[in-house]
Formats: sequence, structure tokens, C-alpha cells
Amino acid sequence: MLDALDILLQANFWAATIRIATPLIFGVLGALLCERAGVLNLGIEGIFVAGAMSGWLAVYLGLPLWGGVLVAALVGAGFGLVHGVLTVPLGLSQHVTGIGVTLLATSAAYFGYRVAFPNVGTPPRIEPFPPLDVPVIGNLPFIGPIVGQQTAFTVLAFACVILVAFVLARTPLGLALRAVGDNPEAVEAQGLSVVGLRMGAVMAGSALMALGGAFLTLSAFNAFYFGMINGRGWVCIALTVFASWRPGKALVGALLFGALDAYQLRLQTITGGAVPSQIFLMLPYIFSIAALVLVARRADYPRALMKPYFKGQR
Repeated sequence: MLDALDILLQANFWAATIRIATPLIFGVLGALLCERAGVLNLGIEGIFVAGAMSGWLAVYLGLPLWGGVLVAALVGAGFGLVHGVLTVPLGLSQHVTGIGVTLLATSAAYFGYRVAFPNVGTPPRIEPFPPLDVPVIGNLPFIGPIVGQQTAFTVLAFACVILVAFVLARTPLGLALRAVGDNPEAVEAQGLSVVGLRMGAVMAGSALMALGGAFLTLSAFNAFYFGMINGRGWVCIALTVFASWRPGKALVGALLFGALDAYQLRLQTITGGAVPSQIFLMLPYIFSIAALVLVARRADYPRALMKPYFKGQR
């Protein structure tokens, strides 16, 4: 029992928590942007895969690491454009279109990998983002080891939380995005383009989703593997509801899931195989579902979420 509690006092545990949470932060911010504008983007899982593959491949072919980040974001925005065109001006089912985008993006990434490396058994390696070297903070007890195990990509994730929160809460653009997800008729009455706002939100959100995938290949690991996304996109959809579409709560939800995942990995070591590993692997998802059920009853959904809108419609 004491060993299980001691885990919470280890700097390595909190460093792993932040590292596991980072791709979820990007993903939940992207889903939040899309849904705030009234569009459900179930293409997130495939966009994660496409971002992971494209960013890694760009760096492998010679671009700098930040160039790979940019390529991943552009690829994500491209798939967001596909999803947006089909669901916003054409008004097709957001559920079906999202699943289709996931299948398209995943298949395109895997096909691209096989074309680029037809006879390679082990994925080629790249040099990932190095750990942060912060002179003052790095020397602090407990906090220093936590910060020292992170990379600049993680700093970007936290910066995006602040940026998205500021834009949504403090700018006319954020007000318009929130309004188009609640009352698109009012937005049109003000002379703003519902289609333009929703398309922009879906593309920006999809770019953030792709960064979540790119983090795995450019920072957490140093290569692209089939199946490495492992359902993170679907977790982000659930975390968006848990966060009630608020960036601050989205950050808390991602860190909570990261902590549960890091904790179960260490619990497996403590029990020494006495408990089946599958039980521990289930724990983060069980707690996430329980939290989602409790929060979803009181969640303030965007009122126009998943409702197509056509100009002049009343």
C-alpha cells in the first residue's frame, strides 16, 4: 500500500504524466474548437495517424523538427478541409463523414509509409526533440527532473491551451465561434459567414489534432509505428465532453488521464504479475468513463452541435 502511495511522490511519475498527456492536450483542444463551432470531428483518430506519419517523414527527408511540426499541421488542416466541405456547406452526416475521414487518413498514412519504405522491416529512426535545458528551474529539487524530461513540443501544447482559452474568451473571433455553435441564425443576422467560421474552426482544430500525432513521432518516440495512436483520438472526444468544452478543464482532463495511465504502469511493477496486466490497462479508461458519465449530465453542450445550417434557413 505504501509503495503504491510512494509513486505519487516520484518526479518520474509526474514527468511521465505530462508526457502522456501532451498528445491528448493537442487532440482535445482540436476537438473542442471543432465542436464549439458546431461540428463533431470523428476524423480525429485518423488525423492523429496522418500527423504522426507526415511529420516524421518530413523530418526523415531532411526538414528540421519544427518543419516537421508545420507539415503535420498542414496535413491535419487538409483533412479538416475535407471533413469541413462535406459536413458544413454540403450538410452530410458528421458521424459518417468523420469515420470516413479516419479511414481515409489512416489508410493514406499506412500506404504512404509502405510506398516510401517498401522493403524495410524496422522503421527508420530520426533525432527527436531533445529534453529541455532550463538553467535555473532544472536545478530545483523535484520540479527540475520533471521539467528536464519534457521537450519544447510539450511547451507548445501548454501554450496552445493559453492561446485557445484567450481566443475563445477574450476576442471577437472567439465570440463568433461560440455563437456559431450555439445560434448560427444570430451569426448570419450579424452579417458573418457561418460556413466560413465553421470551416476555419474545423481546419484549425484538425491541425491541432495532427500535432498530437506528430508529438509521438517527433518527441515521445523517434519513429513511426503502425498502431501507435492506439485510440488516443477517441479518448480526446470523451475528454472534450468531460471538459465541458472549456480549454482549462480540457488540460485538467488530459493530465488526469495521463496520471492514471502512468500510475497503472507503475502499479504493474509493484504487483509483480500477481494481478493480470489487462486489469491495470483498463483502469484509466474505467475512471474516464465514470467521470464522463458524471459530468455529461451537467454539461452545457453547444446547442447547434451536429446540426447542419444552410444560409437563409429559419
